[in-house]
Amino acid sequence: MTNLPYDIAWCPGCGNFAIRTALAEALNELNMPPQQIVLTSGIGQGAKMPQYLETNYFNGLHGRSIPLAVGIKLARPDLTVIAVSGDGCMYGEGGNHFLHTIRKNLDITILITNNQVYGLTKGQSSPTTDPGVKNPLDPLGNPNAPLHPLTLAIAMGAPFVARGFAREKDHLKELIKAAIRFEGTAVVDILQPCVTFNKINTYQWYGERVYRVETTADRFEAMRTAESWQDKIATGILFRDEKHPMRNVRDLFPLHTDQKDIEKLLRLYHA
Repeated sequence: MTNLPYDIAWCPGCGNFAIRTALAEALNELNMPPQQIVLTSGIGQGAKMPQYLETNYFNGLHGRSIPLAVGIKLARPDLTVIAVSGDGCMYGEGGNHFLHTIRKNLDITILITNNQVYGLTKGQSSPTTDPGVKNPLDPLGNPNAPLHPLTLAIAMGAPFVARGFAREKDHLKELIKAAIRFEGTAVVDILQPCVTFNKINTYQWYGERVYRVETTADRFEAMRTAESWQDKIATGILFRDEKHPMRNVRDLFPLHTDQKDIEKLLRLYHA
């Protein structure tokens, strides 16, 4: 799952190389047959990831990696489903899908390769770009406050929220393994320097700030930890709630079974 007979279309030094290796090693160490895994993605540099791994995959529209994952999980709950794309695809065009999939708490894993720019389209500001950063579309500096996606995910009720750093591959691998094993929606934001278009958030910049934290089940403590950014950036499993019930596909959608009770279906729909 790690060696491919063709070149990979990422810039030399791109953090996606290490993320790909960490993901491939995680799947190998979990002894998951490739035919039981489905990766979904949208558009972007991070969204190329499934094309460079030997598993089933569905590469869809920009911002649509998560609904693809949800649809596949509904149809085939026996499969391991992983959505992977960049911060623009997941938090920008796919922002509503990100929020409402967390609410459902289906058993899927969401990996975000977060380089804080739109790397495929020449470095425009993404939802996570810091204020004041200059780029082709913001020559005077990005005027917008950045999204804090993990704080938002925790506030929305995500039961598993983690952050990794592409340079710390072995640590990232363990985070990915824990996310895949978790029963419920698991979110992993991965700090991934764009060596071509982001000259601020570099490997050195992240390396001077990242530190590892112990996992907590205290939602408010986890939100405060996730919110911290400029001086110190926490990595690890920031929040884990084992008591949050996973939504079983067959309970969520009775028509997936032989259930014909329309009144029960309507009650579930409006719950």
